[in-house]
Amino acid sequence: MKKLTPRFRLQIKTHWSLLFSLILLASCSSENILTGPTSLNSRFTEEQPALSGNGRFLAFVSNRNGAHQLLVYDLQQQQFVRIQGLSRPNTIVESPSLSYTGRYIAYITSDQGRPVVALYDRAAQQSQILTPIYRGWVRNPSISPDGRYVVFETSARGQWDIEVLDRGSNIELDVANGATVNAP
Repeated sequence: MKKLTPRFRLQIKTHWSLLFSLILLASCSSENILTGPTSLNSRFTEEQPALSGNGRFLAFVSNRNGAHQLLVYDLQQQQFVRIQGLSRPNTIVESPSLSYTGRYIAYITSDQGRPVVALYDRAAQQSQILTPIYRGWVRNPSISPDGRYVVFETSARGQWDIEVLDRGSNIELDVANGATVNAP
């Protein structure tokens, strides 16, 4: 009759615990995450999320479809919002920021090889560069909830400083339907 040693019993316990760990890991794998062209999740890198002030829209940078692009997802409708002319081939698109209802999107893009702050108006379906004349580098733009102010970091003075860009009082503000706007 053979005698079992405690070492052998420990190996058996380790073997079963390893088996249960693998089963648990397999049940929690990414296979359970919904993916696809209309789903928020994908198997590609998605980063730099920004949420609109009302919580309805989510903007983020993604590598899906083989291109580095800025995508906007409607959390209420659970589908992507079609954005015409925002992401161009062979350009940087980084650091999105959304206004209150997601009408305006401030972001970093490239112009002649240098990063610039750009603004996309979803109502007009147009994009414009807000910082074409800055000598230094720019990064991390953020737009105010009403869309009037855009703040960003700039290295124009040899160090990172904060700039506030006022788009002016004549712009169409992003406000919720029925909200009143107090003009200064």
